[in-house]
Amino acid sequence: MKIEVKKSWLSAIILLALSACAIVYLATQFLSMREKEPIYPGPGVTEIKMLSDWYPALKDTAGDTEVYVLKGEKEGNSMLVLGGTHGNEPSGLVGAILLIENAVPKEGTLYVIPRTNASGLTATDPQEGAPMRFTIETPGGERWFRFGSRATNPVNQWPDPEIYVHATSGQRLSGSETRNINRAYPGRTDGTFTEKVAYGVTQLIKTENIDITVDLHEASPEYPTINTIVAHQRAAELGAQALLNMQLEGMSIGLEPSPENLHGLTHRELGDYTDTLALLMETSNPSQGRLRGRTDADLVVTGKDKFYVKAAQLGRLYDYGYGESGRSISERVARHVTGVAQFAVAFNEMGLGSIVIDGIPAYDDMVVDIGPYLIPKT
Repeated sequence: MKIEVKKSWLSAIILLALSACAIVYLATQFLSMREKEPIYPGPGVTEIKMLSDWYPALKDTAGDTEVYVLKGEKEGNSMLVLGGTHGNEPSGLVGAILLIENAVPKEGTLYVIPRTNASGLTATDPQEGAPMRFTIETPGGERWFRFGSRATNPVNQWPDPEIYVHATSGQRLSGSETRNINRAYPGRTDGTFTEKVAYGVTQLIKTENIDITVDLHEASPEYPTINTIVAHQRAAELGAQALLNMQLEGMSIGLEPSPENLHGLTHRELGDYTDTLALLMETSNPSQGRLRGRTDADLVVTGKDKFYVKAAQLGRLYDYGYGESGRSISERVARHVTGVAQFAVAFNEMGLGSIVIDGIPAYDDMVVDIGPYLIPKT
């Protein structure tokens, strides 16, 4: 039986045109993920370098990332702040940027990497429905920031093994953790893309003799390790002194030791393989939790979620103070930035050296609104 197909050039042209429009739109969306939010270096920034300056193999790769150097007028000790380790933990990124734009060291040097795993900020986690960016209102207008993935973009590292074996310890984890930079330290030159980025950070710390390293993180409200400091055993006293200072400022925060049998994390490996005092900070972020409702930019910024309110009423959260007001990004960034400031103060109080940083806003002011400290500059 012969089947005749009626030809319609008009229909064909329309379908081709629609297909072309869809391809262009999707390609534009895909490429837009590589766009970086603007950063406006403040008066304290004396130099902008690249991580490849410490590990040249990263040059011209997606793993290379900016390192902002804020050198004080007087010689002193040094601190490194890591933001953007996990792209779906935005207060780390924004907190690092706020430091770059406001901090003015007087003694010693502050190094800030706002996008530690820059690749992870060029993608979002699959099946999470997460936004690609979010905005913060400032007196000078709206500013946008990238929302990314916990892991390296698979475009840069693929495929994942069934089991990820941490190189220096032999620890075995799920294969997807091979793209988690906070399971890749101290890194290695002959390893994966992610391990090479971790190696670059380690080399920076060794070469510059970094005294304190602070890694800024977030976790879901139902996770036990939130609103806390995690300290390597050599940094435990520093963490305790800073904690007391933060509590005096009205912040509720805890202190936990870095587990000696959990490897690949900054607070473990950087403390073991370098001389730095390694610390990590965690805040409570509903936008990455498993109990959340719609995952949109509003949730990222306000931290308000009715399902988490219900979970709090049922006693299902470790974030015991969670309520109708949520956990705003202003509060979360305030905790991180104040932590960085107080680690420097505690370092000085303990007689370990001298790191004096001016220009950091007060905790009480940032909790209300970080917008005034993120005004875009022309």
